[in-house]
Amino acid sequence: MPHQAPLAEILRPQNLDGYIGQEHLLGVNAILRRSIDSGNIPSMILWGPPGVGKTTLAFIISKSLNRPFYTLSAVSSGVKDVRAVIDKAREEQNAILFIDEIHRFSKSQQDSLLGAVETGIITLIGATTENPSFEVISPLLSRCQVYILKSLEKEHLLKMLDLAKAFLEKKSGKKIELQEDEALLRISGGDARKLFNAIELVAKTQEKNETIVVTNKIVIDTIQQNIAIYDKAGEQHYDIISAFIKSLRGSDPNAAVYWLARMIEGGEDPKFIARRMLILASEDIGNANPNALLLANACFDAINKIGWPEGRIILSQTAVYLATSPKSNSTYMAIEEALSKVHQTGDQPVPLHIRNAPTKLMKDIGYGKDYKYAHQFDQNFIDQEFLPEKIKGTKFYEPGKNVREEETRKWLKARWGKKYDY
Repeated sequence: MPHQAPLAEILRPQNLDGYIGQEHLLGVNAILRRSIDSGNIPSMILWGPPGVGKTTLAFIISKSLNRPFYTLSAVSSGVKDVRAVIDKAREEQNAILFIDEIHRFSKSQQDSLLGAVETGIITLIGATTENPSFEVISPLLSRCQVYILKSLEKEHLLKMLDLAKAFLEKKSGKKIELQEDEALLRISGGDARKLFNAIELVAKTQEKNETIVVTNKIVIDTIQQNIAIYDKAGEQHYDIISAFIKSLRGSDPNAAVYWLARMIEGGEDPKFIARRMLILASEDIGNANPNALLLANACFDAINKIGWPEGRIILSQTAVYLATSPKSNSTYMAIEEALSKVHQTGDQPVPLHIRNAPTKLMKDIGYGKDYKYAHQFDQNFIDQEFLPEKIKGTKFYEPGKNVREEETRKWLKARWGKKYDY
């Protein structure tokens, strides 16, 4: 590998032993590791954020199995390219076709893969940063195993940083003093490619120094002054959608529309933008303004019908509405608290009085006994316990501090008294 290649490419591992991260898939006796070791892998979709090793894993799988390997990018390949690869694969055995960014393939492009995947002419490995349930057609998805790759943890990034430091010292013949690493880790955001880009850029800007010094301030100043070089692989795509979402959450319609315009000019998929707004409408606005979710959902549907260029108007309308809506993450926090309690306490039994009782035996042993039908009481409400005995009285939902949820707070307190005394 020539030294002018990007550091991330130079340090790309060549086997599973050198692969860092994704222990849930590739650790000892993990599901994908067992499949690779057996030499019998299914067609698969590797779903995860950028820079976590999807492409690297595909190459390692091919090398480990010693099988013919073809690669296509969904950004630059069409149906003709897919068919050409399939024709070549017919003449070989057990060929693997890797498609990067498979979520960008159209329905017709994905359809062209179906027959070859179904008959085993190729084993498909697709990589995507988007939820394959939305972006991959059902017939193709049903023929693939979906493996979810996670963001890299601090321990993974530090190992990669050690590898990068050792290589750069050997290449430059200079010592690298890594005095601080917080800025490098923060800038990477769990993305190995960003981490390598950052330290490589810091080292390059000090190539005339006898010793290369890495501190948080040096890293931040270097990246800010050289953002175009640092972002050479196009990761700014993810920074801009992050800026857009944070502007909506922060109730700034001007910033939201600006970042929306940046994405439109950059050729972003409108469905990607609409889907992010749909999530935000529930996660960050919720019951402070329930209409936000309705409008965001209508926006997603309309984008599918309208497309470009008129779709930009619908996106702008929705973005401004979401930015100017009151904010609440109360329902998001409620389900997170409830999930945490489930993990802590396990499968608690359903109280007898609210169990289903379809048979006489169930009724005889107490299923449904003492259940009070709310509609038979004043204001369609009666005080009774619905949580399991072990966690009764636990509070998960805390109404947000906005006009609508303040009314909800009063409504709950009026009926439940101290139980919902927020």
